[in-house]
Amino acid sequence: MANILKPPCDEGVIAAKPASHGVSSGFWVLAATILGSSMAFIDGTVVNVALPVLQKDLGATVGDAQWVMEAYSLFLAALILVGGSMGDHFGRRRVFGIGVVVFSLSSIICGLAPTVLVLILTRAVQGIGSALLVPGSLAIISASFGPEQRGRAIGTWSGATSITSALGPVLGGWLVQNASWRWVFFINVPLAVAVLIILFLRVSESHDESAARGLDWWGALLATVGLGGIVYGLIEAENLGLGSPLVLGSLVIGIVAFLAFLYLEVHVPDPMLSLTLFRSRTFTGANLLTLFLYAALGGALFFVPFDLIQVQGYSPTAAGAALLPMILILFFLSRWSGRLVDHYGAKLPLIIGPVIAAAGFALFAVPGIGGSYWITFFPAAVVLGLGMAISVAPLTTAVMGAVESRHAGEASGINNAVSRTAGLLAVAVFGIFAIVIFSSDLASRLSALNLSPSIQQAINNQSSKLVSIQLPSSLTGTTHLLIQQAIDMSFVSGFRLVMLISAGLALVSALSAAILIEGKKVSTQQIESPVTSSTA
Repeated sequence: MANILKPPCDEGVIAAKPASHGVSSGFWVLAATILGSSMAFIDGTVVNVALPVLQKDLGATVGDAQWVMEAYSLFLAALILVGGSMGDHFGRRRVFGIGVVVFSLSSIICGLAPTVLVLILTRAVQGIGSALLVPGSLAIISASFGPEQRGRAIGTWSGATSITSALGPVLGGWLVQNASWRWVFFINVPLAVAVLIILFLRVSESHDESAARGLDWWGALLATVGLGGIVYGLIEAENLGLGSPLVLGSLVIGIVAFLAFLYLEVHVPDPMLSLTLFRSRTFTGANLLTLFLYAALGGALFFVPFDLIQVQGYSPTAAGAALLPMILILFFLSRWSGRLVDHYGAKLPLIIGPVIAAAGFALFAVPGIGGSYWITFFPAAVVLGLGMAISVAPLTTAVMGAVESRHAGEASGINNAVSRTAGLLAVAVFGIFAIVIFSSDLASRLSALNLSPSIQQAINNQSSKLVSIQLPSSLTGTTHLLIQQAIDMSFVSGFRLVMLISAGLALVSALSAAILIEGKKVSTQQIESPVTSSTA
C-alpha cells in the first residue's frame, strides 16, 4: 500500500524518440496505460486490507502473511530496472503486454490458491509480471507523445491512477466483506482483457533506438538472491530465532550476493544500477531519505489493517476507507507541494515533510482499543498524509535535479527501486519487533490470569499468529473473554512499538535531508517528464 505514494518510475524513457501519433491514438494509449497501471495500483492497495481475513481463512502465521506481501515486492524491487530496459530493447508494447498477461494469469491462480504456500508462490510470479508492467506504462506514454503533449498526458495518467489508488482499498474491503478475499485478485482479469485488446489494436510499438546498453541479467539475479536471502532470514528469525543455522545461512547468502551485486555493478560495462550517480550528495541524500521514509511507511501500513480489523473491530470496508484521508490529501496537495520547490528549494520541504510524517506515525501509536475513528485514527491519517504530501514532489525533484537530464529516467528508476526495497525490508524487520513484544507482553498477561500451564503453553505456541491465535475450545465465558482481551492488548503493545520505530525512521530521513541535500533551489525545468505522486 505504501507504494501508491511513490513517484512514477520511467526508466529508460527519457532517451526515447516520441512516436508519431494522432489525437485519437493518444486517447487509446492513455486508456491502455491507465487501465494496465490500475491493475498493479489496485492490487498494491487492496491486498493489505485482505490480509487479516486471508490469514484466518488459510490458517496462516504472520510470517506467511508477510510472505504474501514480500514475495510480490521482492521480485518487483529486484527486477523493475531490468524490466524497464527490456521494454527499451524488445519493444515497450510487447513487454508491457507480456507483463499484463503474466500479472493477470497469476492473479487468477492467487484467487484460486488452496493453500498459503500456493498463494505465496503465485504472488512471486505476479511480482515478475508487475516488474514488466509498471515501468512500461510511463515509457509508452513518453514514447507516444511529443514534449508539448507529454506533460498533460502524464498528468491525465496521474490523476486517473490516483483515483484508482484511493478507491482500491475501499473496493477491496467491500469485496472481502461481501464476497471473498479471492475476488481481490479476480478483479484484475477484466481489466487485463480490456488492456490487451486496446494495446494490440490501437497502440503502436516503440523501441529506444539510441539505447546501446545490454541487459544486466547477472545483476538482476544477484539482486534477487541478495534481497531474497536477507528477507527470508529476517522473516524466519521470527519463528526460529536469529541464532538458527537456517536464518544465519540465509542472511550470509543474502549479504554475500548483495555485495557481489554491488561489485558487479561497478565493473560491468552496462550496469543495472549506475553507482556513479551516487557521487552527487543530493542524489545520495534523497535516496537515503527515500530508504528511511518509505521503510517507515511500508512497515507501518502493513500492520494497520490487522489492528483495525482484528483488534478494533472495523469491517474490511471501513478499514479500507480508514486511510483514504491520507491518500486524498496527498492527491490534492501534490501540485501545491511541487510549487514549494520553486519558492524554497527541495531541502526545506524535505526536512519539514518527514518531521510532520513522524508526528503522524506517532499519532497512530496513541489509540488503545475502541473509541471513535474521528478521534483515534483519523487525526493520524491526516497528519501523515500532510507530511507525505509535503515530501513526495520535492523528493522527486531533488532526485531528478541532482543528475544530468540524460540520466533522469535512470535516476527515477533507482529511486523507485530504493523505495520498494525499503518497504520490502521494513515489513520483515518490523515483524520481528512486533512478535517479540507481542510474545513477551502476552506471556506476562496470561501469567496474571492464573491459567493452567497447558493452556498457557498452547496459546504461547501460537504467538507467531498474533491476533489470529486459536483459543482452546474448552475455554468459555469470562476466561475466554479475558484471554482475548490479553491477546488484543498485547498486539496493541507491538503495534505501538512499530509506529514509534516508523516515527524514528521518518526523523532520520529528515536528518539525511538536512545533512546531504543541497539548499539551493532546484529548477523544475531540469526534469524532462513531469512527476506524479502515485505508482504501484
